[in-house]
Amino acid sequence: MSELKTKPTLMEPKTFIDGLSDEKKRNDADALLTIMSDITQQKPTMWGDSLIGFGQYKYQYASGRKGEWFRVGFSPRKQNITLYIMNGFSQYQHLLERLGKHKTGKSCLYINKLSDIDVDVLKQMIALSFQARFDSEI
Repeated sequence: MSELKTKPTLMEPKTFIDGLSDEKKRNDADALLTIMSDITQQKPTMWGDSLIGFGQYKYQYASGRKGEWFRVGFSPRKQNITLYIMNGFSQYQHLLERLGKHKTGKSCLYINKLSDIDVDVLKQMIALSFQARFDSEI
């Protein structure tokens, strides 16, 4: 069984953010770092070389594969900002309708910039997701 390659690192999230070449993306990442830190009351942790996560949970799949992952997080990618809402979006349709310009994947919320969305709605989603109990928790 293969082991998850993306793990917590010792890199400081603020150092990573300060190294972003796109000023707008850097400013949005700084804002998200503050927002998620305030909501979760957790110290941010770099996961791999580009993901910033808050909190942790353990999971185990039916196959027996186990691992750990962050509860909420984000990554300021070149094309967009990816926010990780680990319990998915099925219970957040009422919030997604009010969020603004975005796309979703299974647990990923893609935005181009914070000014495209209602940040107060995003804060609600982050708080609800962080507080959620994950079915796969051990």
